[in-house]
Amino acid sequence: MTNPLKTGATIGILGGGQLGRMLSVAASRLGFKTCIFEPNADCPASHVANEHIMADYSDTAALTKFANACDVVTYEFENIPTEALDVIEALAPIHPNREALATSQDRFLEKNFLTRIGLTTAPYAAVDTAEGLEQAIDQIGTPAILKTRRLGYDGKGQSRLMSPDDADQAITDMAGAQAVYEGFIDFSIEVSVIGTRSSDGAISCFDPGENVHKDGILHTTTLPAKLTPSQRTDAVLLTANILNALDYVGTMGVELFVTSTGFIVNEIAPRVHNSGHWTQEACIVDQFEQHIRAIAGWPLGDGTRHSNAIMENLIGDDVDRIPEIAKTNTAIHLYGKADAKKGRKMGHLNTITGPAS
Repeated sequence: MTNPLKTGATIGILGGGQLGRMLSVAASRLGFKTCIFEPNADCPASHVANEHIMADYSDTAALTKFANACDVVTYEFENIPTEALDVIEALAPIHPNREALATSQDRFLEKNFLTRIGLTTAPYAAVDTAEGLEQAIDQIGTPAILKTRRLGYDGKGQSRLMSPDDADQAITDMAGAQAVYEGFIDFSIEVSVIGTRSSDGAISCFDPGENVHKDGILHTTTLPAKLTPSQRTDAVLLTANILNALDYVGTMGVELFVTSTGFIVNEIAPRVHNSGHWTQEACIVDQFEQHIRAIAGWPLGDGTRHSNAIMENLIGDDVDRIPEIAKTNTAIHLYGKADAKKGRKMGHLNTITGPAS
């Protein structure tokens, strides 16, 4: 590694949510300080970071102050305005790079990238108009799903089409946003791989986890996933292919559908990922520390899993169960959010179910 960050250096994090919070904790364990840029007050990351710059992403003066305070900058969510990145990148390095961010910000561009490097996605087509949707239905068929190209997460910005009769409602649901039409996939399970790449090209991937969703939001991730040894190897190699193609530095989440003909890539996330939270208790070095190591120019840690585990998200009033959960041998991670709103991620649980198998 060349010029690794020294203890006491400051890592900037764009976004103050729970991922920023856990990145800050990981950074502090390695002796780094963190500075959060987040427009909202009392955000989860502000409770543990050294500094919180509270300003809008259009505030050039605040962005300049933030960049000047940081030795390296990273982010905990994808939808950062390009203009803000322009200001920051002129003053401090940003990892992962702009190409990775731009690719993942737009679902259509993301699928173009994945197919270009030889990976398989669901059949897809760009949709900007009602006529475009009609053509996509003719080309791909139904059932399918129409998704906004940008800004969607946790099932938001999506509309299911079980037949062509659903087209008008789907267009209404998009509210004028550019969209991408995706054919449904017949899959047995969804898995995700959390992989990290350092600036010298070293790659470390955690074991694939098996995901279950409820109402469009990740509910549980279970380790080990129901995969054969060769499938596990293929999933890791596929992830490494993506990391290398983007010249990536940092941690990434890659979601995969397991089908009878192989893996289909659902989406990539250029950041630490909800489905990787199990690594906090089941590995010596978790996904957050791996990310900090990578962007700081440190050697990557050993991502070997020492235990089987189940990660469960606490959504909305699930947090009311905490008094009972606290009596069990379960690791509790709460995000410090004041209001338990429906569909809001309030925390997660990691339960060790035995030695790694």
